[in-house]
Amino acid sequence: MKTRLVQLQHGADRFVGCVEEPGLRLLENFATVYDLAMEAASSGVPLANLAARCATGRRLDYDPIYAGDSEWRLLPPVDHPDEHARCLVTGTGLTHLGSARNRQTMHAATESETDSMRMFRWGVEGGKPPPGATGVAPEWFYKGNGTILRPHLAPLEVPAHAEDGGEEAEIAGLYLIDDDGNPLRIGMAAGNEFSDHKFERRNYLNLAGSKLRTCSLGPELVVAPDFASVPGTVTIERGGRVLWTQPIATGEAEMCHSLANIEHHHFKFAAHRRPGDVHVHYFGACSLSFGAGITLTGGDVMAIAFEGFGRPLRNPVLVDPTGNAPVTVRPL
Repeated sequence: MKTRLVQLQHGADRFVGCVEEPGLRLLENFATVYDLAMEAASSGVPLANLAARCATGRRLDYDPIYAGDSEWRLLPPVDHPDEHARCLVTGTGLTHLGSARNRQTMHAATESETDSMRMFRWGVEGGKPPPGATGVAPEWFYKGNGTILRPHLAPLEVPAHAEDGGEEAEIAGLYLIDDDGNPLRIGMAAGNEFSDHKFERRNYLNLAGSKLRTCSLGPELVVAPDFASVPGTVTIERGGRVLWTQPIATGEAEMCHSLANIEHHHFKFAAHRRPGDVHVHYFGACSLSFGAGITLTGGDVMAIAFEGFGRPLRNPVLVDPTGNAPVTVRPL
């Protein structure tokens, strides 16, 4: 059994819990996954072993917490507990065949091959280099800092200025930079890399702006998961009923870029190796409800489940009802 961790809040206090279905076992000495990971990095003790050492006899019933019917509240499974700006949220696109098909549809052009398909083809040809070699760089994008991360059950917002909001069911890598500037993978978690697909469809150059949205992780962090081939399901619910559902798959066997290649091209930048920083990096989606012609509305619930990654991640859609008034800047 893989070690699965959650972060919890009860009143003003934070806790780390280890998932032992149907319950959670609280850990002692460490209030956050960040602190636990920093100790593992400095001590050389594997994270799973350190978590096992810190397990207490205090157990919680997971069901009411997961359902939102408890005084205990799930948090994103990783964050920077002291400074949101020291958590960088990013992603890699065009890593799955399905993503390329969705993008080609969005960016259909008069020529036989769009820029998106060219970049995807480059990944197919050079995204999995042999050990010790550097492969082609994948598409990379910035989403924001830790302020945009939302936990299980929290709404993902469609801001007033947005044209749309749509789910992107993915797995994200969760990383810590140690005191010597080395990137360390804490684990992985299911994620919803929420984006504005209508805005992106207008022009490929809108991709960067379409990604600047809230997104979600969790509810569980999996330490050293199997990432060879990971089946899953993404579902959209409306009014308590299933509106759309689709089997999905991720993992290196389903991708045109290897995990090592994605990680190299993210952490090759010196600014991405600042000691003490946290990184959340989404690895890409293979299927979108937007690609099936569905427009999400307020109150819709997005549910994402991956085999081996714990309980499904669920988030409702929240549409900002205010008008899109200009933001004014006052000179000093």
